[in-house]
Amino acid sequence: MKRKYLSMAIGSVLLVPASLAWAQEGQAAAGATAQADATTLDQVTVTARRRAESIQDVPVAVSAFGEEQLKDLQASNVDGLQGAVPNLNIVQGRGSANSVNVFIRGIGQPDALQTFDPGVGMYVDDVYYSRINGALFSLFDVQQVEVLRGPQGTLYGKNSTGGAIKLTTKNPFDDAGGSAELTVGDYGRLEGRFYAGGQLNDTVAASIAMAKITNDGYVENRASGDDFNDDDTLAVRVKLAFRPVENFQAMLSVDHTKQDANLTMGRPMAPLILSELNTQLPVAVLVPGATGKWDRSAETSFEPGKGQSMKHSGVSLSMDWDINEAWTLKSISAFRKLDTSSFIDIDASEYELGDVLVALDQEQKSQEFQLHYDNGGNLHATFGAYWMQEDVPSYQEAYGDDIYLIQGQPAGFLRTIEDDLTTTSKAVFAHVSWEFTPTWTLAAGVRWTRDEKEYERTTSTFWESQGLFLGLFPASMLNGTVDLPRTRASWTAVTPSLSLQKAFSDNLMGYVSANRGFKSGGFNGRANSAADVAEPMFDPEFVWTYEAGLKAQSSDRRMRGSVTAFVSDYKDFQARVAQDSSTFPVLNAAELDIKGLELEGSALLGASTVVSAQLSWLDAGYQRFDDFRMDPSYPLYDPTLSRDHVPFSPEFTGRLAVQHNFALANGGTLGIGGDVSYRSRTWLSVDNRAVLSQEGYTVAGVYGVWDSPSYAWQVRAGVRNLTDEVYMIEGQEFSSVANIQTAYYGLPRNWYVSVRYNF
Repeated sequence: MKRKYLSMAIGSVLLVPASLAWAQEGQAAAGATAQADATTLDQVTVTARRRAESIQDVPVAVSAFGEEQLKDLQASNVDGLQGAVPNLNIVQGRGSANSVNVFIRGIGQPDALQTFDPGVGMYVDDVYYSRINGALFSLFDVQQVEVLRGPQGTLYGKNSTGGAIKLTTKNPFDDAGGSAELTVGDYGRLEGRFYAGGQLNDTVAASIAMAKITNDGYVENRASGDDFNDDDTLAVRVKLAFRPVENFQAMLSVDHTKQDANLTMGRPMAPLILSELNTQLPVAVLVPGATGKWDRSAETSFEPGKGQSMKHSGVSLSMDWDINEAWTLKSISAFRKLDTSSFIDIDASEYELGDVLVALDQEQKSQEFQLHYDNGGNLHATFGAYWMQEDVPSYQEAYGDDIYLIQGQPAGFLRTIEDDLTTTSKAVFAHVSWEFTPTWTLAAGVRWTRDEKEYERTTSTFWESQGLFLGLFPASMLNGTVDLPRTRASWTAVTPSLSLQKAFSDNLMGYVSANRGFKSGGFNGRANSAADVAEPMFDPEFVWTYEAGLKAQSSDRRMRGSVTAFVSDYKDFQARVAQDSSTFPVLNAAELDIKGLELEGSALLGASTVVSAQLSWLDAGYQRFDDFRMDPSYPLYDPTLSRDHVPFSPEFTGRLAVQHNFALANGGTLGIGGDVSYRSRTWLSVDNRAVLSQEGYTVAGVYGVWDSPSYAWQVRAGVRNLTDEVYMIEGQEFSSVANIQTAYYGLPRNWYVSVRYNF
């Protein structure tokens, strides 16, 4: 019933702007005088096609949020976009304080293992971030966030199958002045943010932005010591901008983020089982399966001090040169370094079952050139070349002293892993947009990509037990090393795009498009057995998406809305599955048929009330899923496996938000706002484990904000998750290891107050 009423409300808000776009065309002249003094919705400019355009004119499904809109979303990190964008699933990654799980339209990559490429591209100031580790960005100096839905295979630095999220930080030439902000809240939340920028002289501008973000943890430690799921992050970004001559500008940006956190804990949803190694039969249930509502508490087998740390740094240089009135050359050079060391309690219990250390030391270099042509009228073109090289050596340990007995005796288990992945990506691309008649525009693009990867891996296993394996020899005889010698492979793809756009009027545009996306193949980063090493590679993923959309706004600019329908043909889905306790193959298992409908809109009611909403429907299903484990003749056949649902792809999502501003007698303003969002049942594992399925839920938030007459001071207070909903957002499934099926949860109800001074 909640979903029904929420959908009706959102549908009403979204459909009104589109219908009024036609109705008000004929009334524009009559109403011009009456509306002359009326407030309008802010115009939104995006760079979805690598040039600044109105969001209403771009034949792309894109959502955009400025700095104040992000605050109204009560978004501290990038996962605060959850619920605000149609068919977007963006949450903190499983068991990790610094990674992000992003799915758009049923396509993404939840596994943070470095051998998987992201399904959704993440960009900061046009620099691609190749790991979902380190991508849970804090929104401390962001000017705008854009979310592009659908394959990005032509114009963007790196191919992606699901879409792209672009963060643009502040430009010291454009964002002069500064601000200092302090936020306090429950759970020990204490945050400080600072920005200062401006011109040093006629040709040089500089800025510095800093954020210190802490909280004591949202999951209680049942044993003792610090609570779990906390944060302690320091982030700094310094920019130096140059405009020595009128037709040239450059931006040097240096950033550094340091994070220290305790464990990120979830809840064991299925019974955790101790087994006999000789027979592979269960011996005892160590932890019963979860029942009832979670009390947001946990216990771990790790000793105090075993937490998660990250250092993430980078430098980039962006240069723009207006060669003449028609041609512009742009260069983006970047270097990034990511170091993480994370202890992860995968089983989320006091037993040592799925306890791991994952440490990686990533370096990434990239160079992109763009050549833009604009004839000042009906023709725009972009030509480009892209190169990226990434090296990711990593070290891992897995501890499992409580997984097995050997002849009834405790079996100590340790696995160590050393591996190294080097990726080189090269691409050239072109995109042309031609307005061949005054209201019709044809755009076409193509991209050639070659990804080459080199990988090597050594896995060593150590057993300790007083028992005899198979009654014949001591457990230490099982010790051994499996090597994957340095292996090289490459994949090449051509990804075209095509769109046809019609301007029905100044306020109504429609388009159809077709886009192909590509995600590189790779090597199995869990090749622990001889069987895995024998077949270590998996193939690329490809997707074709066909899309039709309408974008409309009323002639008085007080209402705006869009509707998008799409169909995607998604092939060779890369699925990590569990074969047994040591074998985890990656299968190009599936073909998916995905279709959906997306609506977005906003309306200004009166002079000071803004209503915004989104509603999306997604029908994602497997047309084929080749999985040997589902063959009844397979020795470890599991009849509970299901392929009925695509993970992280709820059928319905929706959000309705309202904000109203009051003018105060002294010239200040008081604003109040709130939102309610709904997400239907979501499956959190590829194997459709029933306990890793979150039924539909609704989350609400409220806030208030006071601005002083000169806007020098701002006080904001809010409550997130107002009804204290307990809901799962992520799942970790290693059912072949002690039956591990762990869920991770969204934030509990929490409040905050922030004070900001602008100068």
